[in-house]
Amino acid sequence: MTDVRDQLKRPVRDLRISVTDRCNFRCTYCMPRETFGRDYVFLPRDQLLRFEEITEVARVFAGLGVNRLRLTGGEPLMRKGIEQLIGWLKEIDGIDEVMMTTNGSLLVRDAEMLVAAGLDRVTVSLDSLSDEVFMAMNDAGFSVATVLEGIAAAAAAGLDPVKVNAVVKRGVNDGEVVALAEHFRGTGHIMRFIEYMDVGTTNGWRLNDVVPAREIVATINGKFPLEPVDPNHKGEVARRYRYKDGAGEMGVITSVSQPFCRDCTRARLSAEGQLYTCLFAGKGTDLREVIRTEPDKLGDVISGVWSARSDRYSERRSEASLPFPKVEMSYIGG
Repeated sequence: MTDVRDQLKRPVRDLRISVTDRCNFRCTYCMPRETFGRDYVFLPRDQLLRFEEITEVARVFAGLGVNRLRLTGGEPLMRKGIEQLIGWLKEIDGIDEVMMTTNGSLLVRDAEMLVAAGLDRVTVSLDSLSDEVFMAMNDAGFSVATVLEGIAAAAAAGLDPVKVNAVVKRGVNDGEVVALAEHFRGTGHIMRFIEYMDVGTTNGWRLNDVVPAREIVATINGKFPLEPVDPNHKGEVARRYRYKDGAGEMGVITSVSQPFCRDCTRARLSAEGQLYTCLFAGKGTDLREVIRTEPDKLGDVISGVWSARSDRYSERRSEASLPFPKVEMSYIGG
């Protein structure tokens, strides 16, 4: 294994793989309907990386130090045959975990299949326990019950504990932080709250809409006392807390208020094969062309991209010279 490092001496340990740019939700912070409406043109199938190509890219990354893979979208369960890809990824030497982030809407249908294929863990997005608020945020008519049933199905199939993510936006769902924490306390699942981020250019992000993680933690701590927990591994993005009464743990992801760029070990592969070295990147590197025309150069290209990496967008968010436009979250999965 080659332990490649970037310009800030950060290794690459995590690869997030978007398998599709399509989603059945239209979340306002990711795929707002004003942009991703009925006439929006998604990537044609021949432009998506084939499963064999994704597996080869993952194999090269494993040789450079990656040991965790996460499948994302769009909504990854909209990619037909995803279980075949999971099986192939699990066979790669050096890969310890294959995970998935999903909106949960198709988990009742697919949970057992995912476990049989070898999926290790799943993270489900759920921004509210109120149907009114949740439907306004997903803008596609999906109910809270649909996602809760998906979480239950995932746990029953063996994907337990489930991590549950909520993006918190001021004036929209910030009043539900305690309710979400309370719902998942004692279940074994892990509720995590994400600061609303300026990913892409279409979600209308404003700093005033961000609810800082310290405020979220203080709000929950006021009802359910918390204490900090050490990270599971270097590069983990969530700050972990456990309930002092032993009812489990929760977490916060602080990209805006407390950036974690210095420990970032993540690379991102878009559905059409663009390699991005930051969630907020302005452009990527085309690996699809490399793998389809000069596959023997794939390792050198990936090593070169990571070695040249100096991204730390969240630490520099206020600087006017940052890249614009930024890639949309629906292309690289958050």
